Amino acid sequence: MRWDRIIKAVHREVEPILGKGKVASYIPALANVDPKYFALVLTTLDGKSYATGQADIPFSSQSISKVFMLTLALEAWGGRLWKRVGREPSGSSFNSIAQLEYEQGVPRNPFINAGALAVTDAVISKAGERGALDDMLTLVRRASQSDRVRINPDVAQSERQWGHRNTSLAHFMKSFGVIENDVDQVLNTYFCQCALETTATELSRAGIYLANAGKLPHTDEKITRAERATRINALMMTCGHYDMSGDFAFRVGLPGKSGVGGGILCIIPGVGSLCAWSPPLNAAGNSLAGTRALELFARRADINVFKRRMSFAPSNGGIKPAN
Repeated sequence: MRWDRIIKAVHREVEPILGKGKVASYIPALANVDPKYFALVLTTLDGKSYATGQADIPFSSQSISKVFMLTLALEAWGGRLWKRVGREPSGSSFNSIAQLEYEQGVPRNPFINAGALAVTDAVISKAGERGALDDMLTLVRRASQSDRVRINPDVAQSERQWGHRNTSLAHFMKSFGVIENDVDQVLNTYFCQCALETTATELSRAGIYLANAGKLPHTDEKITRAERATRINALMMTCGHYDMSGDFAFRVGLPGKSGVGGGILCIIPGVGSLCAWSPPLNAAGNSLAGTRALELFARRADINVFKRRMSFAPSNGGIKPAN
């Protein structure tokens, strides 16, 4: 079994469904992306990357950025963060106001929009508005080994112009004291955060510390503690795909976080980090072809965190049961 063969075989299998689904249009800057674009990239712990498709075309990471901001918030606050945001799957759309009202302003988890706003607010409380964005960019650039990673100003402006629901969520949480900082500062940081622009190759590299007990394998630099990396992966598994998180866990069996830009970051603990990208979305706002590609990849590679323990076998690019 070789990773490059699996990646290319998956690309061939998803070819017939590329373009199906609906590209995000409520953010105008996302609406003009070619719906036939597709990329699948695996970065392994030994530093090798295996890619197919448009792996080096920049796209908007959107909600995938929440993974990196959550990492920063946990480093800043530790377990105290969970007093401001929960850890349960939502079962609702990513921008639900009804659920937030029912739960008295405390978001259900860090990956729905309300929860991400609370996490961003927590990072601002420690680092300041500019510092929060700078710290996130530094983290992603360092992990991806790419200085090209940036905040796309056009996407950020679209987020501001069309972010009425997020504005409502932030003010609602402010009324309950969940948001500590100035609401406009929190929103501006959040809108810029969601405009994080990467390629599939860069995003695959950026997630590698979550597959390596919180460390960057190419430098051995610790990004976060091993137990925090494990908990972030757990939240990606249970909450990373909004009200289709259970279905993703059932089909793919790996921690993942999606974004309405069509990207999905997927973690294989102890093995590597995957990024799938295909702009058209399914009904829940997750990449339609990207989800299918990751399901096929997991099946072909015979990987699933619910199976027997696995270890990376560098000699043949595959995996084998651990002793």
